[in-house]
Amino acid sequence: MFFTYLRRELRRRRKAALVVASGLALGIALVIVVSSVSSGMEKAQGKVLQSLYGLGTDMTVTKAAEAQSGQDQGPRFEFDARNNDSDEEQSSDRVMVQGFQTLAASTVSKVGTQKGVSDAVGGLSLRVLKVSGQFRQGEFQQEQGQGQNGGGQPGGGQGGGGQGGQPEGRVQGGGADFQVNNYSVYGTDVTQSALGPLTSSKITSGRTFKTSETNAKVVVADKSYAKEKKLAVGDTVTVKGTKFKVIGIATPDSGDAAANLYIPLKQAQTLSDSKDKVTTIYVKASDSQQIDSVKSTIQKNIPGTTVTTSADLAKTVSGSLSTASDLASNVGKWLSLAVLVAAFLVAGLLTSSAVSRRVREFGTLKALGWKSGRVTRQVVGEAVVNGLVGGALGIALGLAGAYVVTAISPTLEAQVGASGSGAGGPGGGGPGGMGGGFRRQAATDALKVALTAPVSTSTIALAVGLAVTGGLVAGAFGGWRASRLRPADALRRVE
Repeated sequence: MFFTYLRRELRRRRKAALVVASGLALGIALVIVVSSVSSGMEKAQGKVLQSLYGLGTDMTVTKAAEAQSGQDQGPRFEFDARNNDSDEEQSSDRVMVQGFQTLAASTVSKVGTQKGVSDAVGGLSLRVLKVSGQFRQGEFQQEQGQGQNGGGQPGGGQGGGGQGGQPEGRVQGGGADFQVNNYSVYGTDVTQSALGPLTSSKITSGRTFKTSETNAKVVVADKSYAKEKKLAVGDTVTVKGTKFKVIGIATPDSGDAAANLYIPLKQAQTLSDSKDKVTTIYVKASDSQQIDSVKSTIQKNIPGTTVTTSADLAKTVSGSLSTASDLASNVGKWLSLAVLVAAFLVAGLLTSSAVSRRVREFGTLKALGWKSGRVTRQVVGEAVVNGLVGGALGIALGLAGAYVVTAISPTLEAQVGASGSGAGGPGGGGPGGMGGGFRRQAATDALKVALTAPVSTSTIALAVGLAVTGGLVAGAFGGWRASRLRPADALRRVE
């Protein structure tokens, strides 16, 4: 009886039911679109962070670089002043640890034993400055008219016109032509390839490191750097007089590599005279939900270090991505909430108004023996069905809106500012103390990412919940109104 009457009444009042369902559908669709866009923002932000933060990494442990005192302690280059006519090229390399103070390699093991830590691996970030070029010897040119006496005969008179009998003239030509090559090198622990900055890149040519190549003279080159220097698998790269064989070309997933070259950690320590030292410890937590507690534990038990999570680094992301993210998370959510509340209120008022127009009907039903509770359940049932219809329409509209956003795929720009304990910019420690000081691009270089709007099952479940809630709210308005009707009052209105 309940469902029969429900079906008949909804069919008889299709227009009113459609109005209520449409109002709820708009609110639910807006919630779906905003939730999907917010999810897309997080996904896009994750792509930006991957270039600094290896896949699978939950946090990094570093130590802030000490401020230099006194005179500039920059690199010094010395060249011989050779007295010959050759065009021999001279060069000098300086391999420097960049970004942070070094940590003892034993700290990696200490971090790995902390509660909540699943794995930890160290890395060493280096900056190489190579100055190469040649000196050109100048030529002495004698002044015209000098070196002769007044009669035009050489050797007479005052001895050639110069002091002490030396000919007068000047040196022409000569000088120096040197170039500076500046690139980044990252020493990675080849025994743990599942953690660290190289995990954010894919090997598109050649291969990655073998676990046995802990001290091998091999290198994996970033794709952009390899293209710039015309490097291919099998070529050699010289760093501070040591030749490394290129075994692979890595393409970063997010467009920006962590370093130009990757070499085994032991080789990086040797080149920089940093035996048993690292600049960054990459940490993976046992439970991703306990990252904050793991961070606190490490900071407490290993004093003097800076622990930075991906959430800390995300705060430094700026550009149009940050603006759009703020808009979606703040304005969008409040707008969705306002529209949703308005839709619920409108649905409730329309249902209450429909009850007022059905006074004669409900009065008759009560006179025939229907209890107030049965009348109320009937009104609530109709409202819930309207809410479910509105939910179905809202989900369809929301999916369509998310599809349009993904199809258009607007491009957003993001840049990671220099903040925290690390030095930012090229050769700096990376934003927010992250990345171990190996970020190649400057903070002003924007990374472009395409915005998508993925719709998750939890979003669909939320939409269904909102549809049922909207129906219950509307039914509560109408049911309260129906329960207050008395048969005598209702039948008094019968014409």
